[in-house]
Amino acid sequence: MITSQQMRAARAMLGIDQRQLAALSGVSLPTIQRMESSEGQVRSVVDTLVKVINALEAAGIEIIGENAPSNGAGRGVRLKETAAGRQPRRVLSVLFDQAEAPEVGSNVS
Repeated sequence: MITSQQMRAARAMLGIDQRQLAALSGVSLPTIQRMESSEGQVRSVVDTLVKVINALEAAGIEIIGENAPSNGAGRGVRLKETAAGRQPRRVLSVLFDQAEAPEVGSNVS
């Protein structure tokens, strides 16, 4: 559902600390600390995890799963490498990769 790295990154993007996330989600500070200190996928009681995810989403964060497309608009970040250690298939960015994309009908070898 969410990794500890995503939780920390989401807080950083919102500019909030663990205490503020605890207050927003209605979860105790030690629980947030435990969740963020875990490796990989956060392990927690489902209800607690849902509270944290709902709080992050209500604050404007979109949680994106590995290799999943983003349906949202706006700024964001994503890791280039998958959890399995492989780089995902390269997809050209509309904004940044236009110079790299060959023109339609051109012979690029």
